[in-house]
Amino acid sequence: MRRKLGARSFALALLAGLLAAAAAGCAAAAKSGPGGTAGAAGGKDEKVKQVRIGYQKYGTVNFLKAQGKLDQKLQEAGYAVTWTEFPGGPQLLEALNVGSIDFGHTGEAPPIFAQAAGAPLVYLAYEQARPASEAIVVPEASPIQSVKDLKDKKVALNKGSNVHYLLVKLLEQAGLSYSDVRTVFLPPADARVAFERGGVDAWVIWDPYFAAVQTSAKARVLADGKDVVSNHEFYLASRPFAERNKEITAVLLEELNKVGAWVKANPQEVAQLLSPQLGIDIPSLELAMGRRDYGLLPINGQVIAEQQRVADTFLQIGLIPKAIKVSEALLDSQQ
Repeated sequence: MRRKLGARSFALALLAGLLAAAAAGCAAAAKSGPGGTAGAAGGKDEKVKQVRIGYQKYGTVNFLKAQGKLDQKLQEAGYAVTWTEFPGGPQLLEALNVGSIDFGHTGEAPPIFAQAAGAPLVYLAYEQARPASEAIVVPEASPIQSVKDLKDKKVALNKGSNVHYLLVKLLEQAGLSYSDVRTVFLPPADARVAFERGGVDAWVIWDPYFAAVQTSAKARVLADGKDVVSNHEFYLASRPFAERNKEITAVLLEELNKVGAWVKANPQEVAQLLSPQLGIDIPSLELAMGRRDYGLLPINGQVIAEQQRVADTFLQIGLIPKAIKVSEALLDSQQ
């Protein structure tokens, strides 16, 4: 089992190279003073003065935003933080690809699609596996009793998201091919409407939407990710941002690790804080939070090999247009 690291030891383990560069970066920033531009649009030595973070409806980045401490810490250092919400990882990485955000988080599949499309992303860290946090669900009264019964059925999912890989692997395990089902690509909000109105036969979805449809719509779990996929959460940045702003990257990851420890120790408080912000009831949030662990881990050979298997699977069934090497989406200090 991989050992989770405390905030201080995490920063030391993951960012030894980054922090060395950060010291030089901070000195350069002190000499040059304020006036950097957003993102990585400036020259080689220009420091970012705005950090643009993409986040989804649920996750450690969302908890960090709700807590408010990152904004305060970076403001004291002369940096402004802008937050942009996305319905899923694919949409978030599209924004990163076109330079609208600098940093964000997704599941395991979106970075594969994004890298295949030429996005200049880098992996920075990841969280423990949480396979029970995503599943295929069907209406409670559905005659569908197993994944094998999905043949020729309409299955809703967010294209390119972590559940895309889950669907592929569950079908494979049941002796079906990806082409044996009729995929309907919908973002979570639209997929739930289609699911509840009978427009699709099944829905492949992740928490907290998964928990919400369980508690309020009495969805039945057909299969989840246990013993099938890892379902890691990855923290990613654009390569120009990560290479030019190593001290800010270090702060982001350290604060994420701290807030993860806070969430783990205070689940009820966090659920009460987030419920009105997300429009999701407290029982659903508590259910979702109980299905995952917290704490960042440094990128390593094992998790990159797992990601490479995802990429190879997608290439084999034609979901990405070309082969990729996941290891090329690393910083030099991670090689």
